Amino acid sequence: MGFSDLLEEIGGFGRYQWIHVSIITFPGLLLASQNLLNNFVSGVPAHHCSLSANYSLYNLSLQMDKMELLKAFIPLDSSGTRLDHCRRFVEPQWHLIHSNSSVNVSHIQTENCLDGWTFDRSEFLSTTVSEWELVCSLQPLRRMIQTIYMGGVLTGAFIFGSLSDRFGRRSVFLWSYLQLAVFGSASALSPSYTVYCIFRFLCGMAMAGLMLIAVSMNVEWVPIKARTIVGTLGSISFTFGQVALAGIVYWLRDWRTLQVAVSAPNFLFFALTWWCSESARWLVMNGQSDAALKNLHRVAQINGKPEMIDKLTREVLDSHMKKEIEMSRLSFTVYDLLKTRGMRRITICLLAVWFGTSFAYYGLAMDLQKFGVNIYLMQLIFGVVDIPAKCVVLIVLSRLGRRVSQLSCLFLAALVIFANIFIPRDMQAIRTTLACLGKGLTAASFATVYLYGGELYPTAIRQTGTGFVSTSGRVGSMMAPVILILDQIFPALPGLVYGGSAALAGCFACFLPETLNVPLADTIEEVEQKW
Repeated sequence: MGFSDLLEEIGGFGRYQWIHVSIITFPGLLLASQNLLNNFVSGVPAHHCSLSANYSLYNLSLQMDKMELLKAFIPLDSSGTRLDHCRRFVEPQWHLIHSNSSVNVSHIQTENCLDGWTFDRSEFLSTTVSEWELVCSLQPLRRMIQTIYMGGVLTGAFIFGSLSDRFGRRSVFLWSYLQLAVFGSASALSPSYTVYCIFRFLCGMAMAGLMLIAVSMNVEWVPIKARTIVGTLGSISFTFGQVALAGIVYWLRDWRTLQVAVSAPNFLFFALTWWCSESARWLVMNGQSDAALKNLHRVAQINGKPEMIDKLTREVLDSHMKKEIEMSRLSFTVYDLLKTRGMRRITICLLAVWFGTSFAYYGLAMDLQKFGVNIYLMQLIFGVVDIPAKCVVLIVLSRLGRRVSQLSCLFLAALVIFANIFIPRDMQAIRTTLACLGKGLTAASFATVYLYGGELYPTAIRQTGTGFVSTSGRVGSMMAPVILILDQIFPALPGLVYGGSAALAGCFACFLPETLNVPLADTIEEVEQKW
């Protein structure tokens, strides 16, 4: 008998588990906003060079359409349909105002935007781009915000994963909520670009802790048969969070107000999480059997099994987890993830799966303005498409297993991304549809790998393992926006890179062992014996 048998005896998936899972899962409705926030906080409004102060009076003295007037001051871009973003005429060219003018303007002298930029406020009231003028030569700084945020997620995945194995799931989870609430809200007061980037880095660290530890806090308190649905529910909450984000950003178009709206509620979630009990598995593994017994008694009471309080004694608990208690005397490091054959295979394959999934996902999700569709509608579509994708993967996870789900999502995502390369740019509707399908498949792959990784690693090193392999995904999310620059060299290149990474990750997923209906391993020896 093991810990899973104890859970069944104290109520299985009872009232406590329902409340526990709800408290851990429900906040995903707002947590999802953090990863995609830069699309809107750093959205790029339509803009052009501000006119020189010497010519500002023309706006008042000439009775004509504003766009027609601006043609005298701002050249058109290479498409010939929009005003150039980064150049203006040195002297007004009044003859260009007439629509029938066919004068060649290539020889007319232009200059940089010496007086700053004028931003259109119809789509965004205010963004970091308009406030700190992150356009033209400073445009890469806009993408750098997301890269720095993902750098924080990368750092947090490694740090908080190890800390939760050492100090407990609950305490580090609470700290992560507090850190996200404080620095997320404080970022709305950022006086400069540099300060804002520092706050976003710290928010990224907190997000990593919340996403990783939530998986362990759930799976270590629920029976084996409920793990699949609990893991998928957590992923679906993020999906509904993406849908909710579309409404929030449409309603709040000022970046500072938006930042507070998605961060301040984490103070409430921080308070609610105090209700949850520390993982009894972790407590036993760390020599705190009395505390584990107290938590198990509490769960039995809430689940309507008060008779188990007298039956479940320290001796019973120790007999059920004798092997785990012996292992608790040993200490583990990242080296143990690669030390033995079974652990090494799991770690290498998960590193590849995490990277390919995250790289392809954020390559599709982090540049909504490129589709030529209203950015708020695009966010809604990208959120909605994940719902059927994750419902389907829930069925596949429960019936065909984790491995089939993982490799199917990755290979199909690669196929869709590759197909989009051959669709002409003017067929925007088809390209957008394929991009949404690819995004849904990569989101389903995310849902699978979060659950899969938590099941593959033993309790003794679960958080260290999931934290370590997820760092590969953070590297992928950091690199994804940079690859978009390759579009200027060869339009098909980003698609080839994103699709290729997903296909390669699918190949690695083929070598992972199946965990469907398999009890969680508690020790590295169990992993080696099973796989």
